Amino acid sequence: MAKTSTLEKHLKDQYLPIFQKMMGMSMAKAKRTFKDLFTKVTEEAGNEDTMNLPPDLGDMLLEKESTDKKVETVLAKKRAEGVRDQNIRWWWNMHDLERRMMSKVDEVFIYALFLRFTKEERLSAAEANERIRKVRPMFGDPADSRYGRGNDRPLPEELRQRVNTYMTRRAQQDPEGLKRDAEACSSFNAFIRKEIQAGRL
Repeated sequence: MAKTSTLEKHLKDQYLPIFQKMMGMSMAKAKRTFKDLFTKVTEEAGNEDTMNLPPDLGDMLLEKESTDKKVETVLAKKRAEGVRDQNIRWWWNMHDLERRMMSKVDEVFIYALFLRFTKEERLSAAEANERIRKVRPMFGDPADSRYGRGNDRPLPEELRQRVNTYMTRRAQQDPEGLKRDAEACSSFNAFIRKEIQAGRL
């Protein structure tokens, strides 16, 4: 419990400023949002019995890759998407609650965009979802075809940090070029895959 409390404080310190700065939330709303999300991910982890996964799971997966066929198969699919050893370590060496929070917060941002497009810009739900897929990366299981096919499929979770770093750098150095290159593709995910294949990401 003490370890979870320490992690909760760490995540709270990390996400409260993000909710306030990037989503315009008051401190009170940011705290409520964080509490709700942390409660949800804790319940999910408890139900799926993933709370006590090894803290070096990423290293363990890489070590087993050459001897465990199941691990080899799973990682081969990820590597086909451009995932590298350091991406596997970054994602899987995190605490399970930290991974879950990252995904949940991403969902909050996506929903906020959806509301903006439907309420402020009067787009239909289908139009809003299409716009979202054009302006930001979507992560998840690449085998999940509900959110796109081919290069529009979800990107592996392991690529989150690498993609975000690339987007930040491009946005600072060449924002118009980033926008132009992304809009030329069928989705932002297709753009990211193109950049990975070209060795630019």
